Amino acid sequence: MDVMTAILTRRSVHTLRAPAPSDAEFTYLLKGAAAAPDHGGLRPWRWIMLRDTALEELGARLAAEADPGSRRRGADTTVPLKAVLVFSPTAEHRVPEWEQLAAASSVAYGLMLLLHARGFGSIWRTGRLCESPGARELLGVGPGERLLGALDIGTPEASVRPARRSRPDVSGRVQRLRPRRAAGAVGAADG
Repeated sequence: MDVMTAILTRRSVHTLRAPAPSDAEFTYLLKGAAAAPDHGGLRPWRWIMLRDTALEELGARLAAEADPGSRRRGADTTVPLKAVLVFSPTAEHRVPEWEQLAAASSVAYGLMLLLHARGFGSIWRTGRLCESPGARELLGVGPGERLLGALDIGTPEASVRPARRSRPDVSGRVQRLRPRRAAGAVGAADG
């Protein structure tokens, strides 16, 4: 699958079944995604993979913290793999934190494209997981680190074929700077 096709056909997949990538295949795909822009080569991220009983434990922690009337009390424990992205910035570095966050986000998107190109589906999840003290404790998220979200990963139903994305009109999002020559500048053309 070429890059443009991967970008235009990737969709968030809500219903995922087994198989998901093995640990070795996930690591292989992550090595590819880690080629994303990362000024300073800091790799300000880490991934935590949860399967089976680990997913159940995360779900129980989130459910224990949830409002009793909440529609989604815990994490989805039916997915084959949940890969949680932890943002681990390097403090007081010449590369500012916002740029390190952009690098971590780029890795997540690259991983989603690589998963799609391999026939896997994924969906980016945020919400309560990112602010949960119980999830932070379970996942060993340290001071200065943040939970950015999680990718639910598996195989999409064969009968569900999402439509190709239309290419959005970006004309209002692109500008061309046309510098004006400073008056009186050397070499300025009269005009």
